[in-house]
Amino acid sequence: MKELKVRLTLVEGLLGTSPGNEEVFRDYIASKAPDAATTEDEVSALGADAVVEKSMTVFPRMGDGTPFFYDYQIKGFVKDSCGSLRKVTGSESSKITAYKKVIDGLIFVTPRQIPIQFVGNIGVCQRPLRAQTAQGERIALAISEEIPAGATLEFTIKCLSDAHEKAVREWLDYGALRGLGQWRNSGKGRVVWEEVA
Repeated sequence: MKELKVRLTLVEGLLGTSPGNEEVFRDYIASKAPDAATTEDEVSALGADAVVEKSMTVFPRMGDGTPFFYDYQIKGFVKDSCGSLRKVTGSESSKITAYKKVIDGLIFVTPRQIPIQFVGNIGVCQRPLRAQTAQGERIALAISEEIPAGATLEFTIKCLSDAHEKAVREWLDYGALRGLGQWRNSGKGRVVWEEVA
């Protein structure tokens, strides 16, 4: 087993992904959570009472108010990275068959709650969302909390198979092009990484 201790540093702002309306969040988590204890942990970490705008996406908060990312959000990032890089001939990702199953079963991220360390204040990012529907184009306004560039996240990635270490490094490198969180196509959430002791 190989463990990589990783520090991600944001190159661009990172947008919150959890709904600010606690009831919407509670209903969604309840539909996905394996048990009631998990539901309550995730809902209480959100701290939705502090958010005035109920339609805003926010960051969950630790007990001391520090925003954090869940471990599964990092796993989602590596799945997204691997899925894209599989199309690049000669990449480590192109050698992995059934990549989602491999990542789910052999790649693990700890701790569960990854604090986001930064200096300054959390801002707000507003942007239009456009969709082509049968009734014509629809436009809505999306609003998210935004943590500024320069923020860091530190966590450990455990590879149960040493053979996947190069792929993990490739996925982390890809974060400089397509990052974490919402609105990644615009460049939001792009990161650079380093291995730390």
